[in-house]
Amino acid sequence: MPDFLIEKEFSGPVIGLDEVGRGPLAGPVISCGCIFHNYEIKNDYQKYILDSKKLSSKKRLASFNFLNNLKKKKILSYHLGIANVEEIDSLNILEATKLSMKRVIDKFGINKANLIIDGNFKLNYKFFERSIVKGDHKSLSIATASIIAKVHRDRLMTILSNKYSSFGWEKNVGYGTKEHIEKIKELGPTNYHRKTFEPIKSILN
Repeated sequence: MPDFLIEKEFSGPVIGLDEVGRGPLAGPVISCGCIFHNYEIKNDYQKYILDSKKLSSKKRLASFNFLNNLKKKKILSYHLGIANVEEIDSLNILEATKLSMKRVIDKFGINKANLIIDGNFKLNYKFFERSIVKGDHKSLSIATASIIAKVHRDRLMTILSNKYSSFGWEKNVGYGTKEHIEKIKELGPTNYHRKTFEPIKSILN
């Protein structure tokens, strides 16, 4: 279960960073950064704060509501950052992910912090940082960020699916399911499809 052991190694604020949306064929990549203002673990934390991929959509929404309640109580703060499809195609997905995370950090408006990042890459930004593989399994700050980012991206893809109903984004959230790929072949990609991702790149060529 995630805890605050990593956060407690640092002095000063710790921003846990995670992203959602590196793999899909459509839609932006969304990052979230979370700061807990105290490291006292409450009983409900282990019920609600887990790796977002382990939560059903219903449980993830319950977790999201729980986390927003903690935000209202000023127990935590969070911000979101987005890199759009044009940026993904022009920069590549890793660099676009980094850009979305840098936008998150800037939104906190603080002069000094420590960054703990889910994954095995570094931002090389202005704060001390540590990359943590499977960080959402280990850190409550990162796990919180993963849940919030996932809920926001899923909601965005559902909204976009109202305009582009043929691609099933309300269900596949942009990932390359068989049905999604068949619709891209049939109808062609939209402005929200990533033109540098396969098989879209080959379809266009």
